[in-house]
Amino acid sequence: MSPRPGFLTGAGAGHEAAGQWHATGGSVGGKLGSSDRSSQWRYLVRLWIGGSLILCAVAWLCLSLDLRIATTGFCMLIVIVLLSLLDSFISSAIFSIVGGLLLNVYFTPPLYSFAIEKPLDILPIAAFFITSIAITSLVRRIRTAERFQREQARLLDQTHDTVFVRDPQDVITYWNHAAEVLYGWSKDEAVGKVVDSLLKTVFLMPKEEVQRVLARDGYWEGDLVHTKRDGSAVIVASRWTLQRDSRGVPCATLETNNDITQRRRAEELIRKSQAQYLAEAQQLSRTGSFGWNVATGELFWSEEAFRIFEYDLTRAPTLESVRERLHPEDVHIFERMLLQVSGTADDFDIEHRLLFPDGRVKHLHVVAHASEATGGSRQFIGAVMDVTNARETEMQLWQTQSELARASRISALGELSASIAHEVGQPLAAIITSGEACLRWLHRNPPNMEEIEGCVTEMTSEGTRAAGIVQRVRRLMKGAPPEHAPVEVNDLVDEVVALTKGEMESHACCLTLQLAREMPVVLGDRVQLQQVLINIIINGLQSMAAVPGKHRLTVSSSTDGDGNVILAVRDSGPGISTANLPRLFDAFFTTRSTGMGMGLAICNSIVEAHGGQILASNNTGGGATFSVILPAAHASIATA
Repeated sequence: MSPRPGFLTGAGAGHEAAGQWHATGGSVGGKLGSSDRSSQWRYLVRLWIGGSLILCAVAWLCLSLDLRIATTGFCMLIVIVLLSLLDSFISSAIFSIVGGLLLNVYFTPPLYSFAIEKPLDILPIAAFFITSIAITSLVRRIRTAERFQREQARLLDQTHDTVFVRDPQDVITYWNHAAEVLYGWSKDEAVGKVVDSLLKTVFLMPKEEVQRVLARDGYWEGDLVHTKRDGSAVIVASRWTLQRDSRGVPCATLETNNDITQRRRAEELIRKSQAQYLAEAQQLSRTGSFGWNVATGELFWSEEAFRIFEYDLTRAPTLESVRERLHPEDVHIFERMLLQVSGTADDFDIEHRLLFPDGRVKHLHVVAHASEATGGSRQFIGAVMDVTNARETEMQLWQTQSELARASRISALGELSASIAHEVGQPLAAIITSGEACLRWLHRNPPNMEEIEGCVTEMTSEGTRAAGIVQRVRRLMKGAPPEHAPVEVNDLVDEVVALTKGEMESHACCLTLQLAREMPVVLGDRVQLQQVLINIIINGLQSMAAVPGKHRLTVSSSTDGDGNVILAVRDSGPGISTANLPRLFDAFFTTRSTGMGMGLAICNSIVEAHGGQILASNNTGGGATFSVILPAAHASIATA
């Protein structure tokens, strides 16, 4: 049986063949390297004649020495083995036949004859022939295997990868030329040495784990650090392949290594540069990063995270150190987040404040998502952003918007001043009239107490009416912060109509109310929503002033399919041009020479702040409709 190709051992050892060895089987053509058939045949004839003569000479010598057939056969067998090295199986078979014939003629009775006297005499000749064929075949196969292994060794010496083979005791049995170049030891110096002792191998993971993977999979790859002969360290990408014998027992390990020292150094430089850029970017954006192992409670902060919490870098971050900085009013946000992540939450997104000993406050926005840590435990990786400047800017913007909205309300009240004066004047005139009547009834003898009571009741009612109008005006002019509370939209419409009634009469406008009898409440600021309706109604009245004829204004309340509340104001004016519709709610856009263009922009921002939207569209029969769509609260009330 031919030896199984595998790892080369000894001086020729190591690797599975990179390509098939195309041998000629010892043929003459392979030996001479010529395709000339005549020269091949001449070589064969000379070989066969010469070999046969040698066998005849051996037979004659043995016959002269009166040696027995077994001894003669052994001598001939040696000659045939040597001759078989010069050619292929055919030549070995010819020499074996010649040897058998010589044994038959000269050593088997009757002598000098091809006849065989006893059948048993055939056995030694047959044994000789079979043994000769078997031995010569085995010799040729051994030579082919050796040639194959030498070719493997030559190929491995030509590769640029370092290749060496070690036995189960990690003793080096093969060392290629690339290994000599990389490490500095010659083949003779390396073979026979324990590889880890020679190269001072540094494993980047436990060696026991490497051996376990190699035994389980038959293959392992990873990075190693070796020390060269000159003492310098080299990082290699190493690949190990395990060879087992026919019983499955490990017998050798093939190791190939590539020098990746320069690549790893370049990667390290890039990593350091990236880390530096990341640190600078975090500092510029005021965004720190963190890692949190939920099971162990261990925290990791980036340098910027330490800077945000204003802790020293030498202090190990903990949940308690976070609690120390929490604003007392935001502790519940942090505790609720801890409760959520201890369950099944895979991410969190919170905002809270920090309170420092000197009274300073920081606003933080913290986001994180879950991942699986080593050992299967959950960990969160996230970012903490210092949004203090953004929140302060938002507060300033809100204050500016509030002042602008208040100025807009005062401007609208200025336009309604005549109407408001008229509305207040009516109850005051009624109070005066009732007062004068009351005095007359008092001067009668006897006084008519029933009439007096009626006059006083009328005076009280009209005074309450005037006070209500003044109170609504005061609320519109007041610059108090918004207060979100349940608002019944139909009552809101009634209050706005009461304030704008005089203005409608001055514009000769006919008002129609189409209010649904049962409407959900909305959650919002009453004053701001009144401001929106007042602005829309005034705009409608002003647009209708340019159109001759009877003016009609319709205010309606309804709900849509999603349960949202819709307040619509429909006028009979000229409508809105197609070019102006997209810009209608832009700041400083106006179609009037005296307007600032802020009214509808403020209305739009108020409605959006309430989670709704405001739309404008032209009516089919002329005029325009402004619709305010607001989300309903989780309650509804019935109107009378």
